Amino acid sequence: MAGTSGWGAAQAAGADDRSKPVQGGTLIYLEQQAHTNLYPPAGGFYPNGGILNQITDKLTYQNPKTLEIEPWIAESWTVNADATEYTFKIRKGVTFSDGTPLDAAAVAKNYDTFGRGNRELKLPISEVINNYDRSEVIDPHTVKFYFKKPSPGFLQGTSVIGSGLVSLKTLALPYEALGDATKIIGSGPFVVARETLGRELTLKARPDYNWGPAKLKHQGRAYLDEIRYIVTPEDSVRIGALLAGQADIIRQIQAYDEKQVEDEGYLIYAPSTRGVNNSVVFRPDNPLVADVRVRRALLHATNTDEIVSTLFSTNYPKATSIIAKTALGYVDLSSKLAYDIEKAKRLLDEAGWKPGMNGWRQKDGRMLELSAYESLPQPQNKETLQLIAQQWEKIGVKLNVLTADSGSAAVNNLDPAKAPVSPAMVGRADPDVIKSQYYPTNRNVLLQKGGNSDKVQAFADERLNTLLDQLASEPDRVKRLAIAGEVQNYVIDQAYAIPVFEEPQAFAAAPYVKDVSFEAVGRPSFYSTWLAPRR
Repeated sequence: MAGTSGWGAAQAAGADDRSKPVQGGTLIYLEQQAHTNLYPPAGGFYPNGGILNQITDKLTYQNPKTLEIEPWIAESWTVNADATEYTFKIRKGVTFSDGTPLDAAAVAKNYDTFGRGNRELKLPISEVINNYDRSEVIDPHTVKFYFKKPSPGFLQGTSVIGSGLVSLKTLALPYEALGDATKIIGSGPFVVARETLGRELTLKARPDYNWGPAKLKHQGRAYLDEIRYIVTPEDSVRIGALLAGQADIIRQIQAYDEKQVEDEGYLIYAPSTRGVNNSVVFRPDNPLVADVRVRRALLHATNTDEIVSTLFSTNYPKATSIIAKTALGYVDLSSKLAYDIEKAKRLLDEAGWKPGMNGWRQKDGRMLELSAYESLPQPQNKETLQLIAQQWEKIGVKLNVLTADSGSAAVNNLDPAKAPVSPAMVGRADPDVIKSQYYPTNRNVLLQKGGNSDKVQAFADERLNTLLDQLASEPDRVKRLAIAGEVQNYVIDQAYAIPVFEEPQAFAAAPYVKDVSFEAVGRPSFYSTWLAPRR
């Protein structure tokens, strides 16, 4: 977290009577984008996760400082030697906000849904659960999970936003109904009071809440009375509202606004997402990027130092692998990611792409012209892609940066013929995050055959997929981290991705907003947050 100055520093220091949590008040939170769907496994989208984190609890809690897994709704657990059986003891007395018990049967139903999906209700399988077989309710407060083969990432998977526990009534609804926040019944410290879809959401504190993570200092109900989420797409409007005292905390502050905010005495929070870095990825099913020499040329033509220094702040470290330095299993691959424009030109020459009369690379009468859709959730993504386009132009490659707000953008981005290049990132503090990003039946960012796109003609990388399966199924920690290193090397050797920077979640808050905390991948938790009196 960045420091404060001026009035904010004085407030942050505080007198004794101002350091004790105050009960009550409404937190005004400005969000850049509206939530889309609140089925917990859809919580990877940050506006979704930022809501789910307040209204649902998880079986376990991942300490954001140590990354250790600690008790929450599960009091304790055991795991067999090969990580194919997990048994959890469930805390007694926990209820969902509709009064139904959060017991072993409810936990079993949640994980049977997350682990296997529900085709009839169109509820997808969670990307954080691998090799799931079934649950068994041992007694009202003991549940056991069985896996078809080792699933070493499952324990951490019980702590993530995509594993928020919801009532049986919520699980009985179809996917398309779960964009309505009022339909999400959780056991969390806040409940949904009212919603204007796409514009505003109000959460109120649950008065009888008394089952937060066991090791947290704060226990009992939340300090805040309410949280008002207001969707405010314009960066300047969010900043202006914060500095004018009309908002208390905002998400997605751009790096170029950080100094102004700090100079006014406000706080910047930039927690790491600890997962797959903000990257540009290729779709090798497109013949223009099917040749690894072309992809390597574009990798070496990308000057990430220039991108980070031009567009971002120290809160956005340059990427040195496909995953962040703070991620489990990280390997430093800086030497393979060097900016080398002469090498890039040589590689294109070797691949048969020669400069034409106008300087653009051509082969068999075709120009090396690529397209990428900007990603609205990623910070300054349009500007990042535009700067990459300028860099690639130096070696004769054209990159068209397309807007993401057209109706066809989402569909076209799943077509390798129309989007051979794409921005990508995903946060999670477990090596399984790499599988989530690249595996065909997960996010499938490379657009392999057998995944979420019916436009792929032939591309599949069985070597990569075998490594990803091994990563998600190796119970030995040392061996598993070694596989994580092997995957990182392989992705870069194949130049499937160009890592650009380690993406934080960037927030700005007024100094009277106390004890804002963040889970291990940067989503806020307002359970312990309180508002100090303003002077």
